[in-house]
Amino acid sequence: MRGVAARIGVGVMSLYSYVPNKETLLELMIDRVAGDQPTPPAPTGAWTADLRAMAHAQRDLMLRHPWLPAALQEQQTLGPNTLAFTEHALAVLEPAGFDGQGPLEVFSLVTGFVASHVGYEVARDRAAVRAGRTTGELAEARGRYLRAVAASPDHPRLARTLAEPARSADPDATFDRFLGHLLDGLAATRAAREG
Repeated sequence: MRGVAARIGVGVMSLYSYVPNKETLLELMIDRVAGDQPTPPAPTGAWTADLRAMAHAQRDLMLRHPWLPAALQEQQTLGPNTLAFTEHALAVLEPAGFDGQGPLEVFSLVTGFVASHVGYEVARDRAAVRAGRTTGELAEARGRYLRAVAASPDHPRLARTLAEPARSADPDATFDRFLGHLLDGLAATRAAREG
């Protein structure tokens, strides 16, 4: 609260006249930035493609507001902007035919994945800055270490895995690849239930 008060140029006690505590402030901040997202396009009926687009929009928002992934873990109340985005997510998931609260669970799962992934990206970037290196340099150092470890006979599975061609290290491509695994699993689960 002190940091926020200093940033906006008021005393801490003045800030408390607007919000009773840090939790309420975070709730308001979350809902405010949820309203910063562009209006999502109408669902196309291709729920996995629409969910992919929605997850990319969430990632973009969280990268612009790196405090957001951690704040979402403490969110108690959904404000009007957050509720509007939730309603859009439920519309996206409607064609999938999940029953009961399944659509909310899927939305929570995807949002949790995005928040976790962005949290990792932000932490990795901060670690690189602290080390005075780029994220690419840190990744290369980690790769050299893992290849050295894999050279021992104690880690045959790691050695086999590292012998495979490396995939793109581009952050956007990595996010999309990981998201694809999640969406493929959701689609397979849905297909298995229908069959």
